[in-house]
Amino acid sequence: MASRKNLHADRTALAHKVRYALTHPHRVPAHLKRAGRDRWLAFTHRDHVSYYRAVMASDTRRSPEAAVGSPTHEAWLQLGELQFDYLRAHGLEPGHRMLDIGCGNLRAGRRFIDYLDPGHYYGIDISPDVLVAAKRTLTTEGLQAKLPHLTLTQDLTLDFLPDAHFDVVHAHSVFSHSPLEIIDECLAHVGRVLAPGGFFDFTFDRTLGSEHHVLREDFYYRTETLTALANDHGLRARFMDDWELRGHGQSKIRVSAEPAPGAGALVVAGRPRTSLP
Repeated sequence: MASRKNLHADRTALAHKVRYALTHPHRVPAHLKRAGRDRWLAFTHRDHVSYYRAVMASDTRRSPEAAVGSPTHEAWLQLGELQFDYLRAHGLEPGHRMLDIGCGNLRAGRRFIDYLDPGHYYGIDISPDVLVAAKRTLTTEGLQAKLPHLTLTQDLTLDFLPDAHFDVVHAHSVFSHSPLEIIDECLAHVGRVLAPGGFFDFTFDRTLGSEHHVLREDFYYRTETLTALANDHGLRARFMDDWELRGHGQSKIRVSAEPAPGAGALVVAGRPRTSLP
């Protein structure tokens, strides 16, 4: 399936907003409601984590599945399958220990838990509300015997986790809702918890134009911004080209603690280039 990403739009531009409203008039009331909520939460929650935790609490009250970005149960199932099938085809094995950052209500986590050996799945999230929903999913799916770990976190320093423990770290639709300082925090610490040969896959909203955000909820980044940030923390980054064929709205990068091939090499959009001296 070909990607339909709009990689050039600046969603903060007035012209884009007007054009979008004219072509999608049925979405205008929901956006205005969301904008009003954003202004109130921005006033009452100054830091991003508490702000987005309040967003998730509001969304989860209406629908835990919609809160993680799935408008229908069928979409929730399909996107969970997509994440699981892709990761299994790209290195995930039953004996691996997996850290799922932003595990939500276990849209994909239920499949990971079922596939992995007991006790090998660690899910973390900033939202207590969505973790309660995750426990309901765990019960509904009958996965209690797999002994997954579900933990509330306030940041992405990962300081409560052991060194060199995880073969796979996964973050789907987390950096798409994160300002750059939170992504930097995660990349600064994820290398410590990766086991030798381990990797960290994350999705992000990609743009080829100017980087921007919408209502502090949706952040759009250039690939080279994130790969360079990973490189700054001693990580090797690779753009996952074949993910683009899956038809998902976000793009995917894989980072590892493996040294880059050749001194001074950067990996940008899947193609190595030599950094300037």
